[in-house]
Amino acid sequence: MDRLCIYAKDIQIITGKSIRYCRDLIKKIREARGKQNHQFVTIDEFCEYTGLCPVAVKEILLA
Repeated sequence: MDRLCIYAKDIQIITGKSIRYCRDLIKKIREARGKQNHQFVTIDEFCEYTGLCPVAVKEILLA
């Protein structure tokens, strides 16, 4: 996998939740990590926050 960042659409595919929920989740992760709005959330940060396995998430995103 070549990319580091995760986007709301990716989270929607992984979780099956609405796009609005996914945007809010990214916002919560940014706040928890002390990031500013223009900074990206990485796949590893998403996995750490949600407790999901990074390997499984990357496999889903590759499919």
